[in-house]
Amino acid sequence: MKVKINGKQEDFRTVWMENSVIFMIDQPKLPHKFEIYRSKKYRWTANAIRNMIVRGAPAIGATAAFGMAQAAFEFKGDNFLEFLGHMDNAKKIFKDTRPTAYDLFYSIDRMMNGMRPATSVEEAQELLKKASQRYADESAERCRRIGEIGEKLIEKGSKILTHCNAGALGCVDYGTALAPIRFGKYHGREPFVFVDETRPRCQGSMLTAWELSQEDIEYSIIVDNAAGYFMRKGEIDLIIVGADRIALNGDVVNKIGTYEKAVLARENEIPFYVAAPQSTFDFSCKTGKDVRIEERDEEEILYMWGVDQKKEFNRVRIAPDGAVARNPAFDVTPVEYVSKIITEKGVYDPEDLPG
Repeated sequence: MKVKINGKQEDFRTVWMENSVIFMIDQPKLPHKFEIYRSKKYRWTANAIRNMIVRGAPAIGATAAFGMAQAAFEFKGDNFLEFLGHMDNAKKIFKDTRPTAYDLFYSIDRMMNGMRPATSVEEAQELLKKASQRYADESAERCRRIGEIGEKLIEKGSKILTHCNAGALGCVDYGTALAPIRFGKYHGREPFVFVDETRPRCQGSMLTAWELSQEDIEYSIIVDNAAGYFMRKGEIDLIIVGADRIALNGDVVNKIGTYEKAVLARENEIPFYVAAPQSTFDFSCKTGKDVRIEERDEEEILYMWGVDQKKEFNRVRIAPDGAVARNPAFDVTPVEYVSKIITEKGVYDPEDLPG
């Protein structure tokens, strides 16, 4: 991902590891500050996932993979059985951070399987170090392929609605829903993007808009409730969203509000595409009804963060004192509302996903 820092264009991944330190773009500080969060301990890394310093299903998966390697190097001693117990505890800590995004569980299982050939602590540490970097590189490549494949669905001048942030910030690089849009821009298709603000954390207005600005892709931020208005007016040609989990039957779990967009798309005869790597497919989950939907703190709804007139980053209360709120982070879009799913292997009907 290329971003301008002090006027200079530089390449950054959302998350990477050097030695046993994990580096992450500090996403809650965007778009007002670009800072790198440095995690020196695996429990710090788990908290970074829990507190959404890093977020987005593929990015969470890669961060957890690095975190498992980090946990391995934190172990002191050479007792292999004790080491295995230490790693099993680290696995549980990471799996408890976010309950919905499947890439988290997929990556942790990959890491645990990756160290199986080891017969010593040192050998396991080296295997996990290599496996975590390989996982991150493969994740970035999957998203690159989604961009190349999905670009073909975008015609010149297409007006595209997206929801939440499924760009490079939500992945290791390139993005899922934003990857076809990026590649369309690279090849002269000049897409225009309607960016849902995506309350309550506003990942659309804060993160997606910021990413599109870095790529010089034209966009407008709209309030979540305006999407139907623009669909009805014929100003939206297609919708592309990401996914946090896709069930065996093709049901899609994604950021809260996705279901509403899919229903409106059907009503207005607009294609509704989901872009996701195969690491997001949970074929042990028969339907979306089987997925545990995360509910986050009500304060995300009762308060808002932003830069005030003094250019200071502050939180303000927007609800009455004593107000209560419900805050589901995701919803389920039934398979019948999904036109196609864009993967690194091709574009599929949702009921015909590759195993």
